[in-house]
Amino acid sequence: MTPNLKEIPTMQTRRDMLARSATVAGLMAAAGLLPTPALANWNTAAFDAKNIADLMKALGAGAPVESKDVTVSGPDIAENGSVVPVGAATALPGVKRVLILIEKNPSVLAALFDVTDAVEANFSTRVKMGQSSNVYAVAIMGDGKVLFAQKEVKVTLGGCGG
Repeated sequence: MTPNLKEIPTMQTRRDMLARSATVAGLMAAAGLLPTPALANWNTAAFDAKNIADLMKALGAGAPVESKDVTVSGPDIAENGSVVPVGAATALPGVKRVLILIEKNPSVLAALFDVTDAVEANFSTRVKMGQSSNVYAVAIMGDGKVLFAQKEVKVTLGGCGG
């Protein structure tokens, strides 16, 4: 007995599958179900600032005031300036931004974190330091206050070709 060819299911070809996938992707996009890419908000003037006063002006913030409620972490002595672990933290409510600044770097702003009330304002990263310098943790509050803490980090081998 020979099988009836109409009863045998045909295999889906690659072309059919791509066509169906494109149709499904088009429907998802039309319904707004596809993820959108994250775009960084890049403040060129802030990252080009050479000192803290210029940085605060570029960010539209006031003069920073030292506070015990902001903490900065980092080693006392960094053996290699190309990878220095630093951190900034505060438990204060109403923080809008947390900054990590390296005073003697060509660009004083090393990191900028936008914060909401749903996020704990505690950040760590690694920065490049060309020489020994003060490291600042700065918290910009929702009411416009700017608070900071500082720590001196000594670098034995510079991170900028030293």
